[in-house]
Amino acid sequence: MKFDPTKSLSATITEIKPSGIRKFFEILNERKDVIGLTVGQPDFVTPWHIRDAGIRSLQEGLTYYSANNGMIEMRQEIAKYQKRRFGLDYDPAKEIIVTVGGSEAIDIAMRAVIEHGDEVLIPEPSFVCYSPIATLAGGVAVPIALSPDNGFRLTAEQLKAAITEKTKLLVLPFPNNPTGSVLRLEDLEAIAEVIRETNICILSDEIYAELTYGEKHVSIASLPGMRERTIIANGFSKAYAMTGWRMGYTLAPDYFTVQMGKIHQYAIMCAPTTSQYAAIEALKNGDPDIEYMKGEYEARRNLIVSELNRIGIDTFLPDGAFYVFADLRKFGLDDETFCQRLLDEKGCAIVPGSAFGESGKGFARISYAYSPKHINKAIERIEAFIKTL
Repeated sequence: MKFDPTKSLSATITEIKPSGIRKFFEILNERKDVIGLTVGQPDFVTPWHIRDAGIRSLQEGLTYYSANNGMIEMRQEIAKYQKRRFGLDYDPAKEIIVTVGGSEAIDIAMRAVIEHGDEVLIPEPSFVCYSPIATLAGGVAVPIALSPDNGFRLTAEQLKAAITEKTKLLVLPFPNNPTGSVLRLEDLEAIAEVIRETNICILSDEIYAELTYGEKHVSIASLPGMRERTIIANGFSKAYAMTGWRMGYTLAPDYFTVQMGKIHQYAIMCAPTTSQYAAIEALKNGDPDIEYMKGEYEARRNLIVSELNRIGIDTFLPDGAFYVFADLRKFGLDDETFCQRLLDEKGCAIVPGSAFGESGKGFARISYAYSPKHINKAIERIEAFIKTL
């Protein structure tokens, strides 16, 4: 019998679509003439003192496996950092797992909670991984369409309307990628009031927690009755410009952490040791780096919003992360066509909003994790394209 690979592959995985972000990222790698505002990656190099700590660990031969859940010093420093920056208390011995990036943190959280047929509520537009990971865990992803009319913030009314007897998990992706929206304390209190009447768990993705402009980030885990049902996913990529180091972590009560630890142990074993030594240095001495980079991002945010509005593209001023979610609806093209033509005709890449869910249609995610010079060059090309429409 001739081997038929189509009958050997999992139907679940073959039906999942590739990331719409990565498509444009690959084009940027292939074409050197393209100015891109697509990637959610800081253009800052990891601060030297953090790199030096990683290098020093290699020079000293510290290249062995760590404990499955991460070096205890690493977990202790994460606990101190979370207490110092956000007022959260987690036991480094029992309630923290060091993961390979925030993506693994999201994966093990969902797999530890979701059973076949469970519904996972995902406010959208949102990062592209939540729905596929929920599906891979056997769950059913249920999008909650957010509105530009209130800055793409989840409301208690929307949440209540989406809950069914099958709802198991709510994803809270705030500060949000791609919209830059943030949930303030009053938003979270209203959501918590709805959740307290249920047995629903929360996955709070707080990877952009350090990148809020104005009010400081508040975690829903800090509210009464929420800590015991919340898993926090966080990491080092955005706050410390450490994308390639692949450092993330979970914060959760021990009954969640024990089960997530099993998945992490069998799938990963442990996070990279060199990266852990670098991350320890970041946690100990990196607060000034965070403040400096955040100040730069805020200036870039103000620049790009001002320039987009000047050339006729409407966008609200984002409160967090490093993206603007630009409204393209008045130009008479769907977002996929707009972005593809902008790329083909003017050599400028932005990401269609539909890559982040149905409610992102008609918009585009534009990253400002780039230098002002780079941003200005991209704006010139976008303006030239708009004039042709």
